Amino acid sequence: MTVIRRTLIVCAVGASLLASGLASAQDIKPRLIRFGYGLNEQSNQGRAAKVLADEIEKLSGGKMRLRAIGSAALGSDVQMQQALIGGAQEMMVGSTATLVGITKEMALWDTPFLLNNVQEADALLDGPVGDKVRAKLEEKGLIGLVYWENGFRNLTNSKQAVTKLEDLDGIKLRVMQNNVFLDSFKSLGANAVPLPFSELFSALETKAVDGQENPYNTILSSKFYEIQKYLTVTNHVYSPWIVLVSKKWWDGLSKDEKNVLLTAAKTSRDFERKDTRAEAAKALDELKGKGMLVNVLPAPEAARMRDKLTRVNAGIAANVGMDLWQETQTTLTKMRAKK
Repeated sequence: MTVIRRTLIVCAVGASLLASGLASAQDIKPRLIRFGYGLNEQSNQGRAAKVLADEIEKLSGGKMRLRAIGSAALGSDVQMQQALIGGAQEMMVGSTATLVGITKEMALWDTPFLLNNVQEADALLDGPVGDKVRAKLEEKGLIGLVYWENGFRNLTNSKQAVTKLEDLDGIKLRVMQNNVFLDSFKSLGANAVPLPFSELFSALETKAVDGQENPYNTILSSKFYEIQKYLTVTNHVYSPWIVLVSKKWWDGLSKDEKNVLLTAAKTSRDFERKDTRAEAAKALDELKGKGMLVNVLPAPEAARMRDKLTRVNAGIAANVGMDLWQETQTTLTKMRAKK
């Protein structure tokens, strides 16, 4: 065999191996993750979803990539939860309130006037009580990674200022698809109408409902000020969001991949809470500037609401289990005693 021919053969083999290697590299695609959420890309949910996506890509060295899909494009919270359980979608963030039909312990977070401030919320959600509630999801086909903050909920409507309990009488108020919220506002005299969030703006615009209740951030980012005149500061419920993973999909991940998701989720949680609170501090002034008439519910009227909700709270305690309820109350009592 001549030197020239040997050289040509070696070159040909080398080129073949190089081409094969390039093909193999191209075949190794990153693990894609569809992450659904209800609000728009400019909202606090949207900003935190971007942080989560960036962290996952960075921590995985590009081997995992999260595609954040907002504006309920993948469906309502309830629809996405079912998609996760069935393994048709990988991840989402949504309200804990819409999970109550799947995991009854989630109703704990719907307890009216349970928490006084965000410090209590953080301690409860990130501590043993929050961990126990999250752990209950696994047997239902979901993995709860972390809690994000939605915030303290307040009332808006297009009919009149709510300055006393009786002002709620007959107001058609959209509530989440959750029996605690339905029972709570029925007890307060409102005509509670359960609707998915994705249908809310249209329902308010067409007067199918008169009002709704959400944190300042959501009222602002969803532009409810365009169709709602009155905002009453009630802080009646602290509302968390929860980052969820499909258990079917989770079970197929390596230990390293699971660690990437959990670490990234904790980073997104810390960012989201700080971002949400900073935005909420400014959102109320912005809503006033956009023409909303804002009033603070007087303390005696808030106390009257609490009294009206005693039966609802007793029902929540029975539903979530007395052990969990008592642990929650004991934890809060200890925190408040330290002040």
